Amino acid sequence: METKMTKAGRTKQLIIERSAPIFNTKGYSGTSINDIQRATGLSRGSIYANFLTKDEVALAAFDYNFKSISDYYCTKISSIDDSIERLLVFPNVYASYLKFTFLQAGCPILNMATEVDDTHPLLRERVRNALTFCREKIKGEIKRGVDRKEIKSDVNSAEVAVIMISMMEGAIMLAQVTKQLTELNMAMRFLKKIIKELKA
Repeated sequence: METKMTKAGRTKQLIIERSAPIFNTKGYSGTSINDIQRATGLSRGSIYANFLTKDEVALAAFDYNFKSISDYYCTKISSIDDSIERLLVFPNVYASYLKFTFLQAGCPILNMATEVDDTHPLLRERVRNALTFCREKIKGEIKRGVDRKEIKSDVNSAEVAVIMISMMEGAIMLAQVTKQLTELNMAMRFLKKIIKELKA
């Protein structure tokens, strides 16, 4: 039976959904309560009735942004059987990141990581958890491929996961800074080559 969301729950969700792209675009420091008011059409009092601080809104917004990405990846991957093709979902999405609303301002993990590494412990912890999730997801896909004899048995899954994440995040950073896709496409082509060479 579907649970009906309360009015307070709907308001809180509205704040999260409307503020999430702002935090991803302008960052934590650059996003003000006034920005959230304009995006939601709510008063300052209404916002603070649902979230005690801007930090709480930022945490919820980051969770929402990351969930949008991870849900998309998981859905896309689950529809594919071949292990190599499942791994290729990652660079394929990043290579066409402008098609995805949740990536157009850049990857929320990278965006938040560069800003809060030494200043906001709770946000830094969220970013670390998100990176751990991504790393473990990739490692899990590699293990699945090894078990199915579709990926070489001597592949170091932790090493591949770190390389994939580093290349994807670095490439999208270059695209955001240069406003060009040349380096991003180059990096993703090379990453696809690396993934294809894992084939057993």
